Amino acid sequence: MTSNRVPPRGSGPHRPTRRRGRDGGRTSRRRVLLRRIALGCGLLVVLGCVGGWGYVSYLDGNIKHGALSFGNQGAAQPDTGGGTALNILLIGSDTRDTAEDLSLGGSRSSVGGPAHADVEMLLHVSADRSNASLISIPRDTMVDIPACTDPTTGKVYPEAPHEQITDSLSHGGPGCTVYTWHELTGIHIDHFMMVDFGGVVSMADAIGGVPVCTTANVADPYSHLRLTKGDHVVRGVQALEWLRSRHGFGDGSDLYRTQVQHMYLTSMMRQLRSAGTLTSPGRILSLADAATRALTVDDGLDSVSALVGLADQLKGISPDRLTTVTMPYAADPTNPTAWVIPMPGDAERLFSMIRGDVPLDSHGRPAPVASTPAPTAPPVAAVPRAQVRITVQNGSGVPGRAAGLTWGLREAGFLLAHDGLNAPERQQTTTLDYAAGDRAEAVAVAGALHLPPSALRESAAVLRPTLVVGSDWPQGAVYPLVMTPQAGAVPTTAPQQHGDEVGCAKVNPVYTW
Repeated sequence: MTSNRVPPRGSGPHRPTRRRGRDGGRTSRRRVLLRRIALGCGLLVVLGCVGGWGYVSYLDGNIKHGALSFGNQGAAQPDTGGGTALNILLIGSDTRDTAEDLSLGGSRSSVGGPAHADVEMLLHVSADRSNASLISIPRDTMVDIPACTDPTTGKVYPEAPHEQITDSLSHGGPGCTVYTWHELTGIHIDHFMMVDFGGVVSMADAIGGVPVCTTANVADPYSHLRLTKGDHVVRGVQALEWLRSRHGFGDGSDLYRTQVQHMYLTSMMRQLRSAGTLTSPGRILSLADAATRALTVDDGLDSVSALVGLADQLKGISPDRLTTVTMPYAADPTNPTAWVIPMPGDAERLFSMIRGDVPLDSHGRPAPVASTPAPTAPPVAAVPRAQVRITVQNGSGVPGRAAGLTWGLREAGFLLAHDGLNAPERQQTTTLDYAAGDRAEAVAVAGALHLPPSALRESAAVLRPTLVVGSDWPQGAVYPLVMTPQAGAVPTTAPQQHGDEVGCAKVNPVYTW
C-alpha cells in the first residue's frame, strides 16, 4: 500500500509569507483541482468553470505558510504494507496583533507581545486511513523547549529547560512548537495548521455552526460565553467563546478545557460528514476559501490543491474510529497548583501507541508487524564486570539520569563506568552502541540493566561501549519491560472520548446562573 500523505516541499526555516507566483508543479496541481471543480458542470458551462483557474490562484495567494520544523525530525517510517501515518499539529494562537483579534478578546497590552500556543493538538491518521486520534497537551505542561531560531529576525533561542509548552510558539514561531512536540513524543510530524482568534470565527461561520451541549446554564465572565442548559449550535464569535472558556467548565482549569475542545472538534467532524462537505468538491472549495484566509500552514500545505488533497484523505474516517485523548499528566513538584508534567510511564505509553500506529479505539487491529523473526546473535564469552569500560550519556531529558545510572553500574561491579553527561541530542529510545571488538562488554552491561536486544547496536563511531538513556527510560535502575500496547489499550489516566459520542460540557457550579 502506498502512502497518500501530502509530501512537504520545504524543510528549511524561513519567514512565513503569502504565496506569490506560479511554477509548473503548482500549475499542474491547479489543473487537477480544476478538473474536480469542472466535474458535473457540463459542456454548457465549461467557459464559466474555466474561470475557476483565476479563483484558485487567488486562494493560493491568501495562504500564509512557513517552515515545518526548526529541527531535524528524521524521516517518517512506513509500515510493513508500505503506508505511512499522517500527523498534523493543530495550534491555536493567542496573538492579538490585528484589530479583529483584539476586538475578540484580550487586552491591548498584549499587542506585539510574545505569542502563545494556547491550544495544541496532534491529529494522527493511521497509515491505512481507517482511524484517527486527536491528542491534546495542556498549555501549562512543563517541557524542555529545544533551541530554535526565529526565521523572521534570525534570533537564536537557546534550549529552555522546564518551560510551559505554550511558550514554544514565542521561540520563533510554529516550527519551534512542532520541534518541541517531536522532541517530547518522538512522533514524526508531517504538517501544522495554526489559527488565531479571527480564524476560529471565520471557520465556524464557513462550516455553518457546530452543535454543542452544556449540563447547566453557564456564564463565563472571562470568555464571555453565556448559554442556557442543553443543546446549541455555536458559530462565529460564540464558537470562539466556547473554545476559550476555561473558568465556566469543569474545575475551571485548562485541564478540562481540552476535553471541551474535543467535544467541539468531534461535533464539527460529524457536522461536516452529515452535510456531505468532505465528499463535495464545491463545498470543499468553499471551506478552502475560509481556510486560506484563516490558517497559517507549513510549506507542504501552501496551496488549495494540497488542502483539498488532505481533506480527501480524511473523508473516509467514520466518527466511531476517531478517538480524542488528553495526555496523562501529573502535578509538577515545583509548582503543583499551576503546572503539570507528562505522567511518567502513562504519557510515554500513549506516545508509543501513536508512534507504532496502534489504534486508540478497540475497533481496530494493532499495526502489522514483520513476520520474519530477528536473527539470533552468536553467544559471547563472559567478561568480568570490573574490566568493562562503559560511558553513560543522558538523552532522556530527565536531569541526572546519566549520573544516577553511572553510580548504579559502579555499585553493580562495573568500576570503569564513566558519566558522559548529556548526549549530543535528545532521543526517544535507549541505545547501547559498541565497537566490533567490544560486543562482549556491551552484552554484559545490557544483561545487568535488562536492556532488550534491540538496544544493542554495533557502531564504528564509538571508542568504547556507550549507553544513551532515552526518554523511554525516565526512571529506575533497570530498563522497564514495555510491551506493545494492544488496540484500545489507552492508559486510564488519559481522559478520552470517541467521535460518535455526543458529550455535554460539565458546567462549573461557580459560573452557572
